[in-house]
Amino acid sequence: MADGTLKVGTITTSSGSGTITLGQSGETINIPSGTTLSGAGTNVPAFDAYVGGSQTLTDATATKVTFTTERFDSDSTYDTSTSRFTPGVAGKYLIYASVRAGHSNNSSINNCTINIYKNGSSYYSLRNDHEANNPKSETQLITEIVDSDADDYFEIYATYDMDGVNSTVYNGLFGACKLIGA
Repeated sequence: MADGTLKVGTITTSSGSGTITLGQSGETINIPSGTTLSGAGTNVPAFDAYVGGSQTLTDATATKVTFTTERFDSDSTYDTSTSRFTPGVAGKYLIYASVRAGHSNNSSINNCTINIYKNGSSYYSLRNDHEANNPKSETQLITEIVDSDADDYFEIYATYDMDGVNSTVYNGLFGACKLIGA
């Protein structure tokens, strides 16, 4: 067929199963903006969960944050009972989280850290140190692109150092989505 437009409703193999190839090596397949994709080639699995109530963080101790309520979970890869994301599909993922914590008795935060844990160990962390005018509460934010196997799992930990006073998580979120084309 010469250059032109092929208009069809459905493309299938003649046998009803097998592989259909679009293009060949070195070619680019263009998907126009405004096109809706479903199935493979979409940014799934994806989820977004948030802290459903308050949680106590032991002073100056890395504590797993529990995100117990889901906004959405495309492929049931986030477990609210363990606050753990297990993608189930290998690839690169954008993971994000936020934690707002503090204490109501006017204790000041000396420093605070938020961590993305991968398979039970700290993978990436961000820390804020306060030398003067220590805040009474603070929101920590973290975003990172991670490589994941199908069975890797991810959790969020937070540390708030308040000179011996435990802090309370007021709110926060945790989410991820698979990146395509990365």
